[in-house]
Amino acid sequence: MEKIVEVLRQRFGDNMQRHAGVDWAQVQARLVAHGGKLAVLEEMERTGGEPDVVGVDAASGEIIFCDCAPESPTGRRSLCFDQAALDARRENKPAGSAAAMAAAMGVELLSEEQYRYLQTLGEFDRKTSSWVLTPAAIRKLGGALFCDRRYGQVFVYHNGAESYYAARGFRGLLRV
Repeated sequence: MEKIVEVLRQRFGDNMQRHAGVDWAQVQARLVAHGGKLAVLEEMERTGGEPDVVGVDAASGEIIFCDCAPESPTGRRSLCFDQAALDARRENKPAGSAAAMAAAMGVELLSEEQYRYLQTLGEFDRKTSSWVLTPAAIRKLGGALFCDRRYGQVFVYHNGAESYYAARGFRGLLRV
């Protein structure tokens, strides 16, 4: 577990623009107090997410980590949106779904608002895209939302929830 802490410390120091006003000692104290979250951060790292601190929840004091890899994490692509979408596919099923993988990892899928905030901290998904939380009304009709950055803008799109592409994955958020 010391290895992931060192990776996080190094990334934190290299990307101060993502967490202005946050001190590494504060982050490390939360990691020590909530040691079980280190396994989640290790999995985020193992699947290519490059997790980093993107803020602190003012009410709870939780440190907020998010996948900050330049492109959607490589170990979390080619997934449909959720289990219902996976079950609906009759052939050429993907290996799994973004929602199920996020739950198994212990992370949240980003909301559209969280995704847009992440894009204020850097330029992400310029060649890939990421599934985001989808309103129930859209999901009920068979759709799901994904986002990316193109032409200097952040876009939100829709697709059938059962679709999957080699360049579409998901970004996770973890509160420590």
